[in-house]
Amino acid sequence: MIIALLILFASVLAAGADSAAALSDQALALAQQHRTAEADELWRRALAVDPNYFPALFNLGYMRFSAGKPADSLPWLERAIRANPKDFQARYLLGTVLTGLGERDAGLREWRAALALQPSNLKLMQVMIVEYEKGLYYGEAEKLARRALEQNARDLNLHLLAIHACQNARDLTTGLQIARRAAEEFPDSARANFEYGFHLQRDGRTAEAFRYLKKAMQLAPNYEEPYFFLGDQLVSENRDEEGIPYLRRAISIRADYIDARISLARGLMHQEKWGEAISELEQAIRIDPRHPEPHLMLSRIYFRNGDEAGAAREKEVALRLRRENPHTLEAQQPRVFPR
Repeated sequence: MIIALLILFASVLAAGADSAAALSDQALALAQQHRTAEADELWRRALAVDPNYFPALFNLGYMRFSAGKPADSLPWLERAIRANPKDFQARYLLGTVLTGLGERDAGLREWRAALALQPSNLKLMQVMIVEYEKGLYYGEAEKLARRALEQNARDLNLHLLAIHACQNARDLTTGLQIARRAAEEFPDSARANFEYGFHLQRDGRTAEAFRYLKKAMQLAPNYEEPYFFLGDQLVSENRDEEGIPYLRRAISIRADYIDARISLARGLMHQEKWGEAISELEQAIRIDPRHPEPHLMLSRIYFRNGDEAGAAREKEVALRLRRENPHTLEAQQPRVFPR
């Protein structure tokens, strides 16, 4: 009787050693020792015992992802989620794999499912906002950015993320409100002051805007954007003597700042400094040969100076580039995320 019980107990232990959980635990220990081939074999054996054993499926996917083989991890992670649809890490990792493989919409759907499991995960929200914007899903980006900001109103980066999202979504009213709060909350931040100045400028409140743009310059003298936006506004008001030094400063900080060079050339054209304007436009063309605006401005200069052939040539180039690159001078149109 005792011998029979011992045999039965031994058989139970043997069965436990071959269970999916036991095999998976052994595999994990091997993986931690970087014995990945042996771990892989044991996880596969665990799945032979239980084809839906989640830890084995997830770890086989994670191991391939960690080895730089995201495409190979994909089927394992998909099986893992079918086995356990409510696991945050599996959803998050699958979203990361899909977006990395160029499947942005599918990746965002997985991240949306992950966020539903952890609604307060700010790290995931920030990743999603960036991917929404890359996909031109500006409405979704703004909604999520504002949600993130509501969760942590003391975070400057979340303010800036929300401001940018509102700007892309063309919701300048909300962007202005958030920018004002950022400037009040973070008065020593050059970026916060610049963003508020930018939105005030877009709202037509240029005198107020200039004050914040100049404050941003004081806080960060090598931050080029405030110089450009202030200088560009002054040139647009035909205040070229005031605006040109700011534009030159922006270019001295960032030599490839093509918008600043174009605005500078416009100010020089107002002053009929044709040679200097041509030099700036030619440099802009070297920076971005596909941009039509420098060619169009060169055409005007040549026509103004009696070079009709040169004017016609540059105008034709500008029109061709505009046809080839229709989005160069136009804001990208937002898209609706497919459900």
